[in-house]
Amino acid sequence: MTDHPLSQVSFQHPGLPELHSDCLSCFGLCCAALPFAASSDFAIDKQAGQPCPNLRGDFRCGIHTELRTRGFRGCTVYDCFGAGQKVSQQTYGGHDWRQAPETAGQMFEAFLVMRQLHELLWYLHEAIDFYAVDSLHSSMKSLLEQTTELTSLPPDELVKLNVPLHRAEINGLLLQASELTRTATLKQLKPAPGRQKNYGRGADLIGAKLRQADLRCTSLRGAYLIAADLSGADLRYCDLIGADLRDTNLCSADLRHALFLTQAQLQAAKGDHTTRLPERLSYPEHWAAALH
Repeated sequence: MTDHPLSQVSFQHPGLPELHSDCLSCFGLCCAALPFAASSDFAIDKQAGQPCPNLRGDFRCGIHTELRTRGFRGCTVYDCFGAGQKVSQQTYGGHDWRQAPETAGQMFEAFLVMRQLHELLWYLHEAIDFYAVDSLHSSMKSLLEQTTELTSLPPDELVKLNVPLHRAEINGLLLQASELTRTATLKQLKPAPGRQKNYGRGADLIGAKLRQADLRCTSLRGAYLIAADLSGADLRYCDLIGADLRDTNLCSADLRHALFLTQAQLQAAKGDHTTRLPERLSYPEHWAAALH
């Protein structure tokens, strides 16, 4: 390889409609299955299995365009990765839980399992195109096929899946893909980053001052970056899987080629038109609104 990795490699959007939320084809499963507590993210308490009072009879949200102003910011940062329509239209064949209330409990449980499987598929589809992971392609393809098959199980089998065990196997592979990509890229960076701090998984960086920090090729897996200042930071090839970016300042940050960054993470963060994103992701609407 002779070209500079930062100009050569582009992680394309997976482009798989089955892994993108289609609320119009879903029976409002996230609005009913998930619990939430009154907080800065939610205006009220709601138990798991209890439909949100804003859920209309047609399974649409009655305050969809006002979620943030009405105290339901948490809804705007949730992504089911297409699990909602999968369970609604395929697992249960288009029969909703209101018409068949006896299926509600199982359907909600199946949705929670499917959401985990779809998230894993999203990461696998991204990782298989990473730079310098040819040695892992066979294993990743095998796990892609296995996980895809699991999403087609009937509901009674789906809810019995040992998802943590399956996730652990995939996570090990994703970690290898991340390390291979970051190590290979780091060797070719010019100028090379200065001495980098080693952040362990789940690092407590709440409110951290990381303005203009050079975080290229580092790992922030599972880091708590709530309200941290990452304005102007260089996060290219930084592993952000599971990082909590709630209210993180990403203005002018460079997130091109960031590993495992999701749209939901961006929705939770703060940024503006100067933030540089991977091609597969888009600027959240509330970023633009904050400029006015």
